Amino acid sequence: MNAESIRKLFDLVRKGRLSPDEAVERLRHLPFEDLGFAKVDHHRALRVGMPEVVFGPGKTPAQMAQIFSRLAKQGGNVLATRASEQQFAAVKKRVARAEYRGLARAIVLLGDKKKYGKGTIAVVSAGTSDIPVAEEAVVTAEVMGNDVTHLYDVGVAGIHRLLSNREALMRARVVIVCAGMEGALPSVVGGLVGVPVIAVPTS
Repeated sequence: MNAESIRKLFDLVRKGRLSPDEAVERLRHLPFEDLGFAKVDHHRALRVGMPEVVFGPGKTPAQMAQIFSRLAKQGGNVLATRASEQQFAAVKKRVARAEYRGLARAIVLLGDKKKYGKGTIAVVSAGTSDIPVAEEAVVTAEVMGNDVTHLYDVGVAGIHRLLSNREALMRARVVIVCAGMEGALPSVVGGLVGVPVIAVPTS
């Protein structure tokens, strides 16, 4: 729940489409909801501008489904990362509009398609094996309301492939580079652009 969703809630009460008691029920779980095994932070988007992200590993499918569905009831976008297909199957039973992005291993619910970012985020991956991490970055940036472009398999072993995309890099406000531990590609990209470069090691 963010500031805009609270304004909409108040507007629904003002127009008589929602009773004050129903509005109180929706607000009852601010700032968090205690599920026993997890405390779901419904207040995070209001505090920091981005909703809580659910981290999949270590959660049972039932736990993931319960957390995801409680976040979905608040409106807005919901993202679960590093999620399994079994976790998604459990979520889908409760939240029919949820989608699974297999390559990114992410469960996504897009309830708010407004663009909050300024400019484009470019996600770059060195090799094909780095794509799953890059896709996770793409999905996360999109769910957070950003325009995203991606450039895949443009590592330093074939630097001409990176340089042929220089215009796309120059248009970006931020570049996320997903590559191995050696840091060669982020260093090269950092020398080409005058914007923040976030290096994400994948090995």
